[in-house]
Amino acid sequence: MAIISKNPATLEVYGEYEEISDDVLESKTSLASDTYNAWKETSFEERKNLLLKLAKYLRENKESLAQLASIEMGKTLIAGVGEVEKCALCCEYYANGGEGMLKPQAVNIEGSEQYIRFDPIGVVLAVMPWNFPFWQVYRFIAPAVMAGNVGLLKHASNVPQCAEAIEKSFKEAGFPEGIFQNLFVSSHRVEKIIRDSRVVAVTLTGSEKAGSSVASIAGSEIKKTVMELGGSDPFMVCKDADLKKAGEVAVKTRMQNNVGQSCIAAKRFIVHEDVVKEFEQILVSEVAKLVVGDPKDSSTTVGPLATEQGMIDVETQVQKSVEMGAVVLAGGSRGDMKGYYYPPTVLTNVKKGMPVYDEEVFGPVLPIITFKTEDEMIDIANDTPYGLSATLFTSDKGAIDRIVPKIDSGSVFVNKQVSSDPRAPFGGIKRSGYGRELSEYGIKEFVNVKYISIS
Repeated sequence: MAIISKNPATLEVYGEYEEISDDVLESKTSLASDTYNAWKETSFEERKNLLLKLAKYLRENKESLAQLASIEMGKTLIAGVGEVEKCALCCEYYANGGEGMLKPQAVNIEGSEQYIRFDPIGVVLAVMPWNFPFWQVYRFIAPAVMAGNVGLLKHASNVPQCAEAIEKSFKEAGFPEGIFQNLFVSSHRVEKIIRDSRVVAVTLTGSEKAGSSVASIAGSEIKKTVMELGGSDPFMVCKDADLKKAGEVAVKTRMQNNVGQSCIAAKRFIVHEDVVKEFEQILVSEVAKLVVGDPKDSSTTVGPLATEQGMIDVETQVQKSVEMGAVVLAGGSRGDMKGYYYPPTVLTNVKKGMPVYDEEVFGPVLPIITFKTEDEMIDIANDTPYGLSATLFTSDKGAIDRIVPKIDSGSVFVNKQVSSDPRAPFGGIKRSGYGRELSEYGIKEFVNVKYISIS
């Protein structure tokens, strides 16, 4: 199967890549294993210095890397540059703080010396998506290599140039050969890689279906997994909220990553019925400011969706919801632009049973759902199989204390946009996955928590 690099804005094909053979896969896996046996013996200082060189390389090449993301998945250049800078920050964070995070911890048990070590575990396979082609990878590999592990990457098939660029970045920074290798393989060969005894763990960011499949295979081999899956994040607007700020943040968070192709983008806007009309007007006004166009144009704020199927899925979800009674306030239909474009769309009168209520919509759609009481708002927010993140807008500090503990999600952001940060744990509950990335929690996902007791 050919792996194709195709521009979703122009439909131009930039290149085709052949899958690697079984012999090449064996060679790469063997190299990873050998590299790990040497890498685990390196000092934190050596790992730190190389990660800092990697951060420097990323910053020096952020424009060219952003170009790759633009031509392969339609990300705007501004968003692409920001993504690469965030990757550099992540490398610096673990370079400077990783040793302290993994410092042995004393255990207070009378009668003997007790402590806990955090040792590396080996070769970790990363199965990664296209929506953040750099960030999703570096947020895993930076803490992994700082802990003494090495990585193999099965990236999304529509971002092969990005995948190659990531592997190249490690070579350019001076890391030993085999520390992080890209694998051009199709999805059906992932099982073989997971079952390889030299691969000890798997991290996946992707769909619920992909996560279930990979976790099942890894589970049968008794191998550790971290799963960051889908989300249908609630954006709750109380009666006492700053509506202007809430509306501005609502559009910004829904449209993050160019066209709303983000697991942590708000996807259901739950608004008190007394202020919904005003909120609708604000959303429509903010959406009108967005500029749809070529992602390489600096004035563009909304580019194409990454794939044709993604565009079709969003269009279908909107159409079915409208047929069921949803009302279009902005957007709602594809124009005649070449490429995988879908306009920013605001829907109101959204009810349970409609696709834009029940399903994750991975595109620029803002469905508005009304509520009467605080309890009803919480029920709607939790009325999803997902639990990644949530947003709450209110001026009532007492309401914050009441509401936040009742929201089923891995994070709650109050009066601000949901975002990830290397310094804060990231992950979800329910069908949004398990485990945590980033922060001290992230670096400890792929280590052996080793208890030592000395008489």
